[in-house]
Amino acid sequence: MTDHDQQDSTIRVLLADDQPLLRMGFQLILEGQDDLAVVGEASNGEDAVRLVADLRPDVVLMDVRMPQLDGIEATRRITTSGSCARVIILTTFDLDEYAFAGLRAGASAFLLKDVAPQDLVRAIRIVASGDAVVAPRVTQRLLETYVRSLSPAQANSAQPHPRFAELTPREREVLEAVAEGLSNAELARRFFLSEATIKTHVRRILTKLGLRDRVQAVVFAYENGIVVPGPAGA
Repeated sequence: MTDHDQQDSTIRVLLADDQPLLRMGFQLILEGQDDLAVVGEASNGEDAVRLVADLRPDVVLMDVRMPQLDGIEATRRITTSGSCARVIILTTFDLDEYAFAGLRAGASAFLLKDVAPQDLVRAIRIVASGDAVVAPRVTQRLLETYVRSLSPAQANSAQPHPRFAELTPREREVLEAVAEGLSNAELARRFFLSEATIKTHVRRILTKLGLRDRVQAVVFAYENGIVVPGPAGA
């Protein structure tokens, strides 16, 4: 592999957190990996948005609570700007309302701030690949908790988005299974298809619905009443 090829395969990461010690800790973890490089640091949301435009990172580690502009609004601005950067929301509690808000704003995943180093590295690699399946069970639990918090009128009024009608029957089945938090391998076993075929189905679903990644597909399914959570505590 040439130096150019090595550079092309490196995942560029931007750290956005108002705590210098936390940024330093993440940087030490990430720079120990040959395929990861920290290309910049932001201490507030406005700087994060500006640095994403200037540095074009592949992944942004985004704290939700920052001065000047919080991580949710910063995420929304980044994802609607046309940037290819994927955002991972950093939060303190796995059922934090900010984590769900971050996913709604376009984040590809969320992680707890005390995440194990190997899980942080793995999450960045998965999100950078565009196949965002980070803690799918936790994501599912977070979404179900949010949906249950809606009033009965709000929950019953959820109607599938018009674009949902563009999906084939099989694509609808796959979308519902994706919303359950199933991986490609699990989807392949359920539908007796190859993983390559599953990936094709998921890619077509995302294209037809205008979504960035499969985490956004999960959010879409819950927000549009395509998936209804089971009883609390089930």
